Amino acid sequence: MSFPVADVFEKAYNFTQADDAMASGLHPFFKPIASQSGGTVIVDGRKMVIAGSNDYLGLTQDRRVKKAARDSLKHLGTSCTGSRFLTGTLSLHEQLEQDLADFLNKEAVLTFSAGFLGSLSVISALAGRKDILYFDRDNHASLYDGARLSFAVVRKYEHNNTDQLEHLLKQDCGRSGGRLIVTDGVFSMSGHVARLPEIVELARRYGARIIVDDAHATGVLGRGGRGTAEHFGLEGDTDLITGTFSKAFASVGGFVAGPHKVINYIKHKARPFIFTAALPAMQTASVLKSLQIIRTEPDLRKKLWKNARFFKNGLDKMGFNTLGSETPVIPVLTGRLDLTLAFWKSLWNRDVFSTPAIPPGVSDDHCIIRTSVNASHTGKDLTMLLDAFETTGKDLGVI
Repeated sequence: MSFPVADVFEKAYNFTQADDAMASGLHPFFKPIASQSGGTVIVDGRKMVIAGSNDYLGLTQDRRVKKAARDSLKHLGTSCTGSRFLTGTLSLHEQLEQDLADFLNKEAVLTFSAGFLGSLSVISALAGRKDILYFDRDNHASLYDGARLSFAVVRKYEHNNTDQLEHLLKQDCGRSGGRLIVTDGVFSMSGHVARLPEIVELARRYGARIIVDDAHATGVLGRGGRGTAEHFGLEGDTDLITGTFSKAFASVGGFVAGPHKVINYIKHKARPFIFTAALPAMQTASVLKSLQIIRTEPDLRKKLWKNARFFKNGLDKMGFNTLGSETPVIPVLTGRLDLTLAFWKSLWNRDVFSTPAIPPGVSDDHCIIRTSVNASHTGKDLTMLLDAFETTGKDLGVI
């Protein structure tokens, strides 16, 4: 007896959404950048102001960071060709981990080849089937995938709703297993900051541990740029901090910072870490130099925040809904998918490189143009962006 066999490729062959969008000129993704200088990029020979980059401090173009990468290339080549567990550990890795631990006021740090891998590694190593994870619904996708890999129970609470978080913690009183509250520090779509003081209080009350993903906060929030915990004066109360090097650190990779014993456990148990090739020397050296600049040049952070406030205030005065952003991540609510794509196209035609967020990344009728400014944007860049947003907003009836 034979049984009909489905073709696992069928969904791929039936996927036409991207092709249809390209044919209509409304495909906003995978736009190739030929070069970049400050807050501008060259795309298809056109100079555009970029309004969605996460290069918060503008260090990807810093000559000192570039030199550090070149110097490491001379001595260590282009790849480690092995995992950290085996032949891939460099003295540069250990130096970065020590320096970053010192910067974040933590006992130890472990670095990863990507921020996404860090989330997978940390959560899957620490949580198991009997444990319970408490997730803000707006947490980054990498945290959710780490939860799936852990097989732990996941409890979701509405975004920044600590009353609901407490309700879930109360419900689970008496259940076996550990508790781990996981939250973004700065939420990548809304620009909101986690309510860490309330989360810390609940963690103490109900015996939970805390992970704060500071991908968009390290180098940005806090007087010294140490992130969400420093921003609230809660560095000693935040168990683990995870983050990425692909934003303020001008490179690629990720990290986790926390108690030495916990970091050492992750180092020896996390499969995504053990079975992934190590971060190459060029990227590691870039992070080291960026960290040095972050620690010694606070004026870059001041410029970032000055630009962010100027841009957000301009949008707010025009009547745009920026969803209560508190950070340099500044969303502009556009609503429907068709309106959002038309908005993006109008900006593109005005030499603005913007990034829309559409379902499933956001809910239906809650699409946004996700903007972020950086320290490299000039006053001329920001004025040009505001003019383009105002013209487009009025033309399409958003304002």
